[in-house]
Amino acid sequence: MNLSTTGVHAISNPVFMRVMVVLDVPRWPLRLELRPVPRPGPGQVLIRVEACGVCRTDLHIVDAELPHPKPPLILGHEIVGMVVANGAAALRFLVGTRVGIPWLAHADGV
Repeated sequence: MNLSTTGVHAISNPVFMRVMVVLDVPRWPLRLELRPVPRPGPGQVLIRVEACGVCRTDLHIVDAELPHPKPPLILGHEIVGMVVANGAAALRFLVGTRVGIPWLAHADGV
């Protein structure tokens, strides 16, 4: 696939990414899986993860201390990485920019 014809601008075009998945709770071991790399939509960026933290909330999910988990789950959301693709109109963080992504308390569209 040629990303330039889809409105996506990218450094590289990997087909699969490695993820650690919790298939069920409580206390199921993580399982390494290959998943298709998502394509960023309008206003979105794709990030190659270089480091990812697993917070206490993730561990509460694994330990079945939070109600109604929806497995399978890919844990970890405190990320540092490199922007490798931009969707249409996603110009704030250009390809090649190193970014940090904190936990998400709320989203205001900015």
